[in-house]
Amino acid sequence: MAFVVCLRLIPPVKEMTLKAGLGGFDINKKGTPMGEHKVPESLGIVPGVLHIMCVIVFQVYYYLAEPSDTPWLVALADYNAALAAVIFMLFLGFVDDVLELKWRYKLILPPLASLPLLISYAGSTTVIVPNPFAAFLGRVVDLGVFYKLYMCLLSVFCTNSINIFAGINGLEVGQSVVIACAVIVHNTIQLSSESGAAHLFSIFFLVPFLATSTALLYHNWYPSKVFVGDTYTYFAGMTFAVVGILGHFSKTLLLFFIPQLINFVYSLPQLVGIVPCPRHRLPKYNTQTQLLEGKPDNLNLVNLTLLITGPLSERTLCIVLLAFQIVCCIAGFGIRHTVIGEMFYED
Repeated sequence: MAFVVCLRLIPPVKEMTLKAGLGGFDINKKGTPMGEHKVPESLGIVPGVLHIMCVIVFQVYYYLAEPSDTPWLVALADYNAALAAVIFMLFLGFVDDVLELKWRYKLILPPLASLPLLISYAGSTTVIVPNPFAAFLGRVVDLGVFYKLYMCLLSVFCTNSINIFAGINGLEVGQSVVIACAVIVHNTIQLSSESGAAHLFSIFFLVPFLATSTALLYHNWYPSKVFVGDTYTYFAGMTFAVVGILGHFSKTLLLFFIPQLINFVYSLPQLVGIVPCPRHRLPKYNTQTQLLEGKPDNLNLVNLTLLITGPLSERTLCIVLLAFQIVCCIAGFGIRHTVIGEMFYED
């Protein structure tokens, strides 16, 4: 139902955003008829609001239908903390789309949004040391407050990693859909474990997220009829951070963010100012061939892919990047459920 409602709600809302001045030109289509018309922006607000409504409905049913002594119940404080963090980041993303906040604010506000999560987090702060180092450090090390710091940094990374791995139609939502599918599969596998309730909580959060995001992808796929804006990327990133932290699988979550990690490391010289960073680090659109060409000066995975493969159409480039995301998620499962994973996840 969330998918159908989101699918039908986006067209009227996009007209409202255009009337409100929230629209922009598609730079990757500059010089073509499609590049001469404004595309509605900030449409991530639609799946964001619908997702929150669905999660609240789940919450009401969850705590009224289940007996209080059931092992499947997650603490109500955790549920409310997760909602508070997601709502805050959805609001921040919309504010960013309207006011165009500077990067220093984008880095400061996610840690503040994650405070309810860190305060309500009641899981372990220990890490299992890989076998080669266990003889020196011990098998289990309690990081204490440093583990909370790690979780805070995880929320900053998730909210910004999707935001900077973007720039072509369908990429932001597409990668989020792939990651959500991978996480739901992982949660389903882990339902029979001791932390089954936490994984069920993650499923409650991600099923409506996947439904609404798929509807948004339909409108955002090439040629895009709407732009998702920072509203969606911040909302999606915090949703993943919330389920990873309160679901107690934050390390596994990073295995599904391998392309985002590669993009972040490759972009780091520009992000910290070592290399000049333009406002839009997009590839070059060749009006004669109608293909995108990689720009060596723009350090991100989108341009790097084009430099490796050669010029591609925007649709093909998005498919290649999403295929890479899928392969990385499959590799993440391989790492998590093999001997390599046992060094980090099994006692």
